[in-house]
Amino acid sequence: MSAPDTPAVPTQDERTMALLAHVLQMVGGFLPALIIFFIRDKSRFVRFHAVQVLLYQAAYLLFMVLFIIVWIGSIVGLAATQAQSHGQPPAWFFLLFPLIWIGFFLAWITTLVLSIMYGVKASRGEWAAYPVVGGWARRMLHL
Repeated sequence: MSAPDTPAVPTQDERTMALLAHVLQMVGGFLPALIIFFIRDKSRFVRFHAVQVLLYQAAYLLFMVLFIIVWIGSIVGLAATQAQSHGQPPAWFFLLFPLIWIGFFLAWITTLVLSIMYGVKASRGEWAAYPVVGGWARRMLHL
């Protein structure tokens, strides 16, 4: 998908920086994209891809915090139940606890797949947008 106001094809340097913004999120979270955003602030292409990563990482962080709250809540709930019953852990614990870990794993796999997929698209010079946050990035940057 091409941006409406951008007839110029991104340079190789711009494509490389956009690729790095996507791929480096796997090791550095939002920090590499933030650095790239400020280093290449003149390039609309690089800014678009860096802002997408920043928005995705913010959503990912929120998702992880919610999962951690549920995880801690389940541990506290288990401790409270165990203190009262002195028996086996309740059935909800055996259902909820693995689901939380599966959620962590699926979130990580989603980040891995998106970073590779959109990194490749950025390296080709495509204005590819992440689901949901891509539209937000376009509106934020007035593209």
